[in-house]
Amino acid sequence: MAQYNYTQADFKSDQEVRWCPGCGDHAILSAVQRALPQVADLTDTPHHLFTFVSGIGCSSRFIYYMRTFGFHSVHGRANAVATGVKTANPALNVWVTTGDGDSLAIGGNHFIHAIRRNVDLNVILFNNEIYGLTKGQYSPTSKLGKITKTSPYGTVEKPFNPGELVIGAKGTFFARSIDMEMPTTQECLVAAARHKGMSVVEVMQNCVIFNDKTHADFAADKATRAERTITLRHGEKMLFGPDRKKGLVFEDMKLKVVTVGKEGYTLDDILTHDAHTKDTTLHVQLAAMKYPEYPVAVGVIREVEEPTVYDREVARQVEEVKAKSPIRCVDDLLRSGETWKVE
Repeated sequence: MAQYNYTQADFKSDQEVRWCPGCGDHAILSAVQRALPQVADLTDTPHHLFTFVSGIGCSSRFIYYMRTFGFHSVHGRANAVATGVKTANPALNVWVTTGDGDSLAIGGNHFIHAIRRNVDLNVILFNNEIYGLTKGQYSPTSKLGKITKTSPYGTVEKPFNPGELVIGAKGTFFARSIDMEMPTTQECLVAAARHKGMSVVEVMQNCVIFNDKTHADFAADKATRAERTITLRHGEKMLFGPDRKKGLVFEDMKLKVVTVGKEGYTLDDILTHDAHTKDTTLHVQLAAMKYPEYPVAVGVIREVEEPTVYDREVARQVEEVKAKSPIRCVDDLLRSGETWKVE
């Protein structure tokens, strides 16, 4: 394992961070900058191979605050551009910073097909359930009935759940965190970077201007988060609550919240999290859990191994064509047809 001895400062650019004071993006940026030195060592990635790609939105300013290579693409196209970047240069460690509007609305097709192809990308999905940069329109994750500038009488659409969408698109890695829970975010990011294939880390992020406290029912403070969220780790019991006495069991083909020591339930009855099973049954249900019926699941929910066929096969095809082609460089191409010299 490499030892580059990078620090958080090595990944900070000299640009002024221009997000609203109190915006959850600040915490996500700090978590990424703190995680990357560890990622560099664990994945043997020198600094010059880190590349960030963004679309359009508040989250997409992210690339300017990272001292790495970056590509600010257009609305909804970050995952398509990142696919091209990774396929053209597989050695790069490619990250995508995108929002719920950017990747789940106009960029929805690019998002699900990048997942289906299992391209080796690391996607950080900022979910504030609103369009922030364009000043407060409802997004694909806005709660049913949400009153916004484009839904003055309340939305009439059921929102997307990013986790269900990722797993339904044959995703091999899905994790979730909350902007204020930086250690959990870092843990998820490191796990995502080590995963071979497309990883999606949803961060429940607060927009203080246009959708303040949208996650407050389960993320308001540490006490609330302890009672209303459950942090999942592979191989550990699914326990939560301030005293970790509550847990999840699986009965009648669905999850159920129980209390250890009550109604006959013991610690042995509590489910042990298996993030590596290819069966999606429990992963989908865990990703779909909502307060107040259930705690909201954070941590790595799904992490399964599947071949990154798309990257490999495109590389193979390129090499086959190159081996047969008389054109090996741009100069060969320019001289391949009828040419003449102007005196």
